[in-house]
Amino acid sequence: MLKNLPYTKIMNTYEERRLQARHDALVRYGEIKEAIPEYAALEEKLASNSISYAKMALSGNTSSMDKLIQENASIIQQKEKLLLKHGFPRDYLEPAYACQDCQDTGYIGSEKCHCLKQAIVNFLYSQSNLSSILKEENFSTFQTGYYPNDWAEESTGLTPRDNILRVLAECRLFIQDFDKKRDSLLLYGNTGVGKTFLCNCIAKELLDTSHTVVYLTAFQLFDILEKYKFNRVPEEYPALEEKVRYILDSDLLIIDDLGTESTNSFLAAQLYLCVNERLLKQKSTIISTNLSVDDLNKLYSERVFSRIISSYRLLKITGTDIRLKKAFS
Repeated sequence: MLKNLPYTKIMNTYEERRLQARHDALVRYGEIKEAIPEYAALEEKLASNSISYAKMALSGNTSSMDKLIQENASIIQQKEKLLLKHGFPRDYLEPAYACQDCQDTGYIGSEKCHCLKQAIVNFLYSQSNLSSILKEENFSTFQTGYYPNDWAEESTGLTPRDNILRVLAECRLFIQDFDKKRDSLLLYGNTGVGKTFLCNCIAKELLDTSHTVVYLTAFQLFDILEKYKFNRVPEEYPALEEKVRYILDSDLLIIDDLGTESTNSFLAAQLYLCVNERLLKQKSTIISTNLSVDDLNKLYSERVFSRIISSYRLLKITGTDIRLKKAFS
């Protein structure tokens, strides 16, 4: 998915973080040696015991090994007590890695860590200005004042203002329960009522908690899937394959503006594959569309419609075009 240079740059960043964390830990150790001389003596004793233990293991003389293990455990406890006694946290000398799960290696065993997956996703979509967009479009900048409060929409029985407050509450609940429920959402409503803005709000919250988020317009999604399906250039296949893997395996996939693409039976089949595969993997998806539920049924296959209606939480957003309001305000 990444060419050599970008991947190397990402991994160089990991190495720099790892080395910096270890350097900082050594600096803190020097501070402790100076502040607590007896701590250094315990360290030397622990190192000496470890050498003795290794010699015993090699010689087959195991009679005193249990005693040495108990002594080492006691030394470790004494070290912790000394740190706490002098006002230092017990983990003060541990390297402070940015990601404790992989210790800034990018890998857990042979598998990419969640932080590396997200770093790759962030790079891939940096060209789409998603990072800068999320600074502007998030829950702290969402304004309910753009939604009228003087009329009720027939299908919801609520004013657009009351309805968006309900939708916001549902979106926050979706984030709160994300790791437990793995729900999926369908955000639908007229053009310009804030569906994409809400997608970006959710994306930012999950990105901030180290979840992998892939954001694609429907056109971008189908373009990738079509190229993957009909690719005839062997050297491009690995990159396409990895893109599809990220689409299917990311913690959250956002498909924005479904229905704006030219739809045919192939695209409907690809949408079903994507929706169904992610449901089977218990991965969350958010789809936003200007289409009504009835139009979705007409435009895509019965299989697609049935899968979405039965498995997604449907949130209708009502109101008038906010972009027009902003343009004339």
